[in-house]
Amino acid sequence: MGLNEKPLSTLHEKASFDLGDFEVPTGREESWRFTPLSRLKGLHNGKAEPVGHVRLDVDAAPEVTVETVGRDDARLGKAFAPTDRVSAQAWHSFEKATVITVPREAVTSKHTVLTLTGSGDGASYGHIVVKVEPMAEAVIVLDHRGSAVYADNIEFAVGDGASLRVVSLQDWDDDAVHVSHHHAQLAKDATFRSFAVTLGGDLVRLSPNVTYTAPGGDADMSGVYFADAGQHLEHRLLVDHSQPNCKSNVDYRGALQGEDAHAVWIGDVIIRVEAEGTDTYELNRNLILTDGARADSVPNLEILTGEVAGAGHASASGRLDDEHIFYLQARGIPYDEARRLVVKGFLGQLIEKIEVEEIRERVLTAVEAELTR
Repeated sequence: MGLNEKPLSTLHEKASFDLGDFEVPTGREESWRFTPLSRLKGLHNGKAEPVGHVRLDVDAAPEVTVETVGRDDARLGKAFAPTDRVSAQAWHSFEKATVITVPREAVTSKHTVLTLTGSGDGASYGHIVVKVEPMAEAVIVLDHRGSAVYADNIEFAVGDGASLRVVSLQDWDDDAVHVSHHHAQLAKDATFRSFAVTLGGDLVRLSPNVTYTAPGGDADMSGVYFADAGQHLEHRLLVDHSQPNCKSNVDYRGALQGEDAHAVWIGDVIIRVEAEGTDTYELNRNLILTDGARADSVPNLEILTGEVAGAGHASASGRLDDEHIFYLQARGIPYDEARRLVVKGFLGQLIEKIEVEEIRERVLTAVEAELTR
């Protein structure tokens, strides 16, 4: 499949399965200017040797089916087309894909956990499809751990009136490199809730996006991240409103500490001419805890119709509020404990939205450990 006949928008000009349609990035491109390409270990230019291994283990709800399929399976590539070089490289490089199917009108009795564990050097590539048939409901957990140089595409196809909730946890070892693209496609009156937690890895670049195929779709995308010294954590979101009367809400929050800790958040929302009645809002907040840390936050809103129910965005990055710390210290709470309380409150408002209790507790414990360092 070649280049799309028309551009996606001024924000995303290409969508293609053809690797040749994407030039090797140099770092001067808008979509790559924040990413340290030298730390991608060849994922962006084809020089990464595909000799690594990321093992996928699935603990599935009894109502769903799990299949391992070849590249020729007709269900692959239906919910997306790559919009950058690494996504296209991952599409051309994976050997087997995993397809998770939630049958029509099924309501899963437990969440399905996909654990991806990296081991050793060398790059690896993956592809996962989660297909939720009409009127079905499911919860999916993606748990990334270990050491890896890994690029993948994940497709979430949510059918008419269906509901899908996804928690993606990036808890890699300190040397891991992960470039991932999440593609959610919502049918009529479909509901999609995603929560991304990014804590581990040397470099993580996560690109969640949502598209709509019919009216009534509702997407909520939340995330928290905590960057330590030397870490680069990047989140690039795209919500493409091309159908009328759809909703989207984006809320990401991050904390940073240590020399050269770097967080990047890019939030792109497109409201096309035909997407009348759209209701959308995106928000990003960053809390910088020490000198030497840096947060880049860029919300973009492209509106091509005047008939919207609501559209807005906001972004803020700053240090701990001295008044909050003073208030707690005045009540006998030591500075370090006051600092922990403020940060936990800042991130905890979102973490409480994680519906899977064991993941929620794991994230709270991990944030506590970060603050103790």
